[in-house]
Amino acid sequence: MLSTLVHNQPVAKGSQSVLFVPTLCNEKNTRFDLQSPGKKIMDAIKTSPPITVTKLFDLPTTSLWELISTAGNLNNCHPFCKTNDVVEWSDENHSDVLVYLNGRTYVRRFISWNKNEGYTLRIGEDGGLQSHVEWSIASVGDNQSELTISVSPFILAGVPKIISFVPYQLWVRPKLRNYLNSVLSGFDYYARTGKAVPRNHFGRHSWFS
Repeated sequence: MLSTLVHNQPVAKGSQSVLFVPTLCNEKNTRFDLQSPGKKIMDAIKTSPPITVTKLFDLPTTSLWELISTAGNLNNCHPFCKTNDVVEWSDENHSDVLVYLNGRTYVRRFISWNKNEGYTLRIGEDGGLQSHVEWSIASVGDNQSELTISVSPFILAGVPKIISFVPYQLWVRPKLRNYLNSVLSGFDYYARTGKAVPRNHFGRHSWFS
């Protein structure tokens, strides 16, 4: 029988600590390390319940789409972004690299791209597990739109729900909701002021600041 989550291990990348990867043990102290990517875990990520946050913008859908689809937009809009460099940004393919304030580096690879509606992407360390993310736009009125971000995170993916439920609800979900609220607020800040959002403007985040 599996025990509860026992600890989080920082995964070293060079001299830097990257993501805290949950490690589980059973009663025989057999370790279940979630660092190694695999098809079973990736399938679990895609089907896991997403964490979703929505924000209202005083913009029509076309303007909101331009805001979220411009190459390198995280440089101006993301409160935890150190740099956002484009790898490819063409009609056929979109990908970029997001370096967080604490040096954590994620690659974003876009899967679908629907003008004025939104896109889906995968984000994570290059060669590692990838969270599934959806950005969607909905019109509320002539000059108002909603932007929704939904994340199916790779953290605890593939772990039996009886084990993952408590840490997911008490640790992962609150952390990601706080993160997504800050990201959406950063886009709103830039949309309203035309100025890059100050870093950590809505508070620091223990995973990314």
